[in-house]
Amino acid sequence: MKCLLCKDGNTVPGMIAVTLIRGDCKMVFRNVSSMKCRDCSEEYVNEETSTLLLDIANESVKKGEGSFVRDFQKVKGSE
Repeated sequence: MKCLLCKDGNTVPGMIAVTLIRGDCKMVFRNVSSMKCRDCSEEYVNEETSTLLLDIANESVKKGEGSFVRDFQKVKGSE
């Protein structure tokens, strides 16, 4: 797949950590599937993963959960 940013490089699958901050709550998700450009090194997640991350973050804030670090593959599997 061509990189969405530089439009030149090809992407390869990888894993990243994603940090989301909502007010005083800092949420870190480890082991998030991503794509990384071989040329510009940009890393990003697909729309489905992004939506799921944001839904989990918003729900956590609604529940009043504090800051946390979670393994995304485990969280994703329990949804």
